[in-house]
Amino acid sequence: MKKLSSGALLFVLLFLVTHFSEARLQECKPSGKIIGKKPPPGQCNHENQSDCCKQGKSYTIYKCSPSVSGSTKAVLTINSFEKGGDGGAPSECDNKYHSDDTPVVALSTGWYNGGSRCLNNITITANGRSVTAMVVDECDSTMGCDDDHDYQPPCDNNIVDASKAVWKALGVSGNVGELDITWSDA
Repeated sequence: MKKLSSGALLFVLLFLVTHFSEARLQECKPSGKIIGKKPPPGQCNHENQSDCCKQGKSYTIYKCSPSVSGSTKAVLTINSFEKGGDGGAPSECDNKYHSDDTPVVALSTGWYNGGSRCLNNITITANGRSVTAMVVDECDSTMGCDDDHDYQPPCDNNIVDASKAVWKALGVSGNVGELDITWSDA
């Protein structure tokens, strides 16, 4: 009987682990796709190795981002929040442009959460260093390939799009393009 109890306990434990692992994986599913349009000549800014939409290519969109924990895994990308930079329009949180020398970020749509993190600081950790940066914008995971988004594809759902100042504080060249990081609310 003791073996049966151990076997039953093992079964229940495996069931729970599998069930909760599946639920966690399903918590942020793609919301759909958009089809890319070719940007008009000169309308997609390639600064900071920015991608431009490709005619007919399918791009996944998300309304959500992975759950935020004390140390949330993300991908750091580089963006210019200056006027004329690859970020395009002024930042959503304050309708202003920001110097590349100021540590500011845009968060994927789910983490941006309708602006609930606007003008709040987050702490970004990578490369054995940490930096505090202010959230000033959304890295739109739901739309792209249009004038409002500088003819760039939608962001993935796990992006912290950062100014050059953030990259410099982490001791990493922005030429890397992407960097695995963790972040938390400061």
